[in-house]
Amino acid sequence: MADTAETVKKTVEQATATAKVNAEKAQAAGAQAFRETVDRSVAGMTELSTHGKKNLEAMVESATAAQRGAEALSQQALNYSKKTWEQNLSAAQSMAQARSVQELVELQTNFAKSSIETYLSEVTKMTDTLTASMKDSFKPINERVTASVERFQAAR
Repeated sequence: MADTAETVKKTVEQATATAKVNAEKAQAAGAQAFRETVDRSVAGMTELSTHGKKNLEAMVESATAAQRGAEALSQQALNYSKKTWEQNLSAAQSMAQARSVQELVELQTNFAKSSIETYLSEVTKMTDTLTASMKDSFKPINERVTASVERFQAAR
């Protein structure tokens, strides 16, 4: 009977030691899994923050390009207005000095032709400026959208 009690005692001690080792292994595995999950979460939040920062930088760059374009258009309009005013004044002075109706009609015709050519030239320049401004304004945003699409496609 003493042998049986001794055998049971050793079996219980071995089972307890085995359970303790298994519990420690399970605890270590759980801690490792928790650490890995936290690390992935932190990496994901860092990546999200970086992505948001890049998006904000693209918006600022886009707004800056739009502002430069608006300033260029404004300057062109101001220059055109000044040039037109000076041409109108000069034409009015020339027409006031006309010596005949035929000379007045010729001056008026030349002035009208010149005015239309100048207007079309300015419209073309302003259209080119506006087109370039829009292209420059959308470029940073398009780059961010492209990067995001590529990132999502790579993740699939």
